Amino acid sequence: MPDKAEEDETHDRDTGDPSIRVPSVTTKRRGSVWMLWLTGAVTVAVAVALVIVYGSAQAQPASADVMPGITQATADLLQLDGTDQPGVAAPAFSLTDQNGAPMTLNQFQGRSVVLTFNDDQCTDLCTLLAEDVLAANTDLGAAQNTVAFVSLNANPYFPAPATVKQWSDQQGLGNTANWYFGTGTPGVLSAVAAAYGVPIQLDPADRTVQHGTEIFFIDPSGNETRLGEFGTESADTAPFAYAVARVADDLLPAGERTTVSGHGVLSANTDNAELGSTPAPVELPKLSDPSTTVSTRADDGKYTVINFWGSTCTACATEMPALESEYRLLGGRVAFVGVDVDDKTAAGGAFTQRFGTTYDVVSDATGAVAGRYAITGLPYTVVLDPGGQVVIRHPGAFTQDQLDYLLRSLG
Repeated sequence: MPDKAEEDETHDRDTGDPSIRVPSVTTKRRGSVWMLWLTGAVTVAVAVALVIVYGSAQAQPASADVMPGITQATADLLQLDGTDQPGVAAPAFSLTDQNGAPMTLNQFQGRSVVLTFNDDQCTDLCTLLAEDVLAANTDLGAAQNTVAFVSLNANPYFPAPATVKQWSDQQGLGNTANWYFGTGTPGVLSAVAAAYGVPIQLDPADRTVQHGTEIFFIDPSGNETRLGEFGTESADTAPFAYAVARVADDLLPAGERTTVSGHGVLSANTDNAELGSTPAPVELPKLSDPSTTVSTRADDGKYTVINFWGSTCTACATEMPALESEYRLLGGRVAFVGVDVDDKTAAGGAFTQRFGTTYDVVSDATGAVAGRYAITGLPYTVVLDPGGQVVIRHPGAFTQDQLDYLLRSLG
């Protein structure tokens, strides 16, 4: 297990690759959270054995007054902290983007850069980060042309530009003008990861990778100024995306900053279901037997997945088989409750029969519980920890890979 304490790294100018330039200074980088990304060829059985999070010491976030536009709670969500040597240039690179065009760090001069390392075969956490990029752009509005979302390929087994383009297109980023996914030869990818101090662990047997999940915030002058992390928190799209957009906007000169829409972490209490709150349990009639009720209370010390859906929701129909598969896989350790919102009983029952749903499904015929949980659209998933506290809020459909990753990371 990697040591999570901060450690000094001396970067020399000569990396052995002329496409990578690293300042000859000693920088201090926070220990990173390592995630295991599985390619599509790896079976669920292997996933059960291998999907793991190497625990990290909680990073000390920046004080709220360091970044003028965010609160301490929002900084905590992003695990934000400042670099120990502000004003030091971020390592340069020369790669190829998803459209086959040359991509260098220098081309983003004058813009804030949000830089991450992603696996172009990833089907779980990286895909959640892609959702955050799309949401952050919405929060930035017209100002998104002042921010570049730059991702560097962490998977040397799949280095082709066509592969990073395919992944970008699959995540809905294909037409996003300020999204750049860079790749290169395996040697170049290894060198740029080393330059940024991002750990990459390779398994040639099944061509999978583990990689760090840092977010590097680079100012318009090309200086690395803030570090964040994406992890299970990135599933909470609205506040996480807002935090990313807010930090990127705050790095711009004062005259270029905009009003970022969206919101950070809201206050949590027992009267709502925001992150960190412990909502009072609700009893609802079982869809298949209205004379029987099911509670949203955390079940026997398990994590509880509460999924809100409706029979006329196309995305819900896409998600329902994934939920059922995950329930069959983890149902002994994780409780699942489906909440049918605003449906007549017959329509909801036909929907669950269509997908062979076997976990408990309840009826929220008036939408009152969905309102209490501040559900903004369907589908929507809320995850409670064994004590009943909200640990994940996710708008939109989960894939099984995404949900499996998150649940295994939590418990």
